[in-house]
Amino acid sequence: MQNLIAFLTRKFHWLVFLFLEMVSAVLLLRYNSYQGSIWISSANAVSGKVYEWKTSVDQFFSLQKREQMLTQRNIELEYQLKRLRRELIELKGDTAAVDSIMKSAVSNLSLIPAKVVNYTLNRPDNLITIDKGTADGIRPEMGVICGTGLVGVVYMAGTHYSVVMPVLNTHSRVSCAIRGRGYFGYLLWDGGDPTVAFVEDVPRHAQLGRGEWIETSGYSDIFPPGISVGQIESVFNSPDGLSHRLKVRLSTDFGCLHEVRVITDDTFHERRQLLNAARDSMAVK
Repeated sequence: MQNLIAFLTRKFHWLVFLFLEMVSAVLLLRYNSYQGSIWISSANAVSGKVYEWKTSVDQFFSLQKREQMLTQRNIELEYQLKRLRRELIELKGDTAAVDSIMKSAVSNLSLIPAKVVNYTLNRPDNLITIDKGTADGIRPEMGVICGTGLVGVVYMAGTHYSVVMPVLNTHSRVSCAIRGRGYFGYLLWDGGDPTVAFVEDVPRHAQLGRGEWIETSGYSDIFPPGISVGQIESVFNSPDGLSHRLKVRLSTDFGCLHEVRVITDDTFHERRQLLNAARDSMAVK
């Protein structure tokens, strides 16, 4: 105890100096908006880098599992593509026409690769941070996918990092359809299990079974049709009895999500401006 007192006595002037420096810094950042904004931006950049380093270490130890998943997914997609092309050729009877249709279907879309640097799974308002931002062409309301299917929507975009609202967020709503059936509803997550979500408002007369695939419907400006969402596990009646509620096993494993792709659509802004203009016109009338 005497040694501690002696130490404090010897270093008293330095301790007072450090205390006053900290008080000055707090007052400067709290009551000066310009300096405060610089501090917040710097802190966000530093935390983003720390998350990025941590994620790089985690990814190193999960390379084998990811490689197996990607190989399996590539095999499935290759099979689906060949089957789709064969069916189109049988329908059209013209190979050149089929190739033209398949190319034009994705001509206005491009994908920006990004890495996940931070995410949560155990909250009702889960968010994902990725290492790309406005400097890379990322904007809010862009769709985000991965090798196995749907991930979410860009919620906020900074210069070098962006925050994504995944489907594992109680505020998320994504228009979905039953593959090959034409029936559609919207996907939501009500918390709890991060491997399942629910599709609401599916017509009551739809005959559905376990194992059928759910995919994006294309009825929004964000996602093109056909992106995998998951498979039906069970079918329930909605609380009001007027529609079906589907329990869906998600195709994306959010527990080992490392790399994503952000969808950029050249026609997005034109369609959004046209829709907003139509709504404004209806509001005036």
